[in-house]
Amino acid sequence: METKSPQFAGAAHPDDGRHTSGASGLRPPFRTSRLLRRAALTLAIVLMPGAAIAASVTVKGKLVGATKLLNQVWNEAKEAKSNRFTFREPSPTVRADVRALTSYLPKEVCVAALGSKGAPMNAPLRVVVAGGRTSPVTLVVAEGQQILFDNQDPFPHKLYDTQSKGLQAVETAAGKSRTWTPPGPGKYEIRDQLAPSVRSWIVVESRTVAVGFPDRLGNFAMDLQPGTYTLRGYHNGEAVGVELPITVTPAPAEQLLRETLKVAEPDTKAKEK
Repeated sequence: METKSPQFAGAAHPDDGRHTSGASGLRPPFRTSRLLRRAALTLAIVLMPGAAIAASVTVKGKLVGATKLLNQVWNEAKEAKSNRFTFREPSPTVRADVRALTSYLPKEVCVAALGSKGAPMNAPLRVVVAGGRTSPVTLVVAEGQQILFDNQDPFPHKLYDTQSKGLQAVETAAGKSRTWTPPGPGKYEIRDQLAPSVRSWIVVESRTVAVGFPDRLGNFAMDLQPGTYTLRGYHNGEAVGVELPITVTPAPAEQLLRETLKVAEPDTKAKEK
């Protein structure tokens, strides 16, 4: 980029022909100044993109109320009319709350951070099909996100979406995979023609910025840029509980949420007892 040199009182212009490039001339100082300005401009251009990108922050939280989230597949299987035979027999010595077929949190509950506008990842999000289930069972993604179904069972699967939105019941052999991109916002239920226990949900929410999956105790973590978000729990393809607004600050690098994320309302009757 060409720049003009400043005019000083009593100094001749370096290009008026009255000065040479010798020690008493003005050309070398002006040339040096021009080079310094160019170097400074180049350095600014290099540093600006990096400075504009803020470091992500690891946000850690905990969800409560998960004991009220029931596993649909297991509860349907225990019904005699489903013709799902099992050798399990309820034990009268085990408490009723322990016998409840609740969901397995690490893959059945998805915590989504919603911002003003989400964007799909460059790489497909992987959903593993194994053991007659999928991992995760519920997945929340931004619009346009590609999903990769990875069959790790020793037998084939024929996955399809119940709304006929493009995921046709095509056989996926053992050890193979297939990809699919949901056509737009909404809830998509995924089933398998060869294994009735395979039941999964893909939720397309255009504001999805990041997602996390809790451990068995309900602890979860996700990486977010500084800003304001809304945390929302999803189970069986549906939003559950109460949304939690959060604010992520630039520091520290790890931030623990003071409030818990409720995925179900507390049992007031149990508290009264």
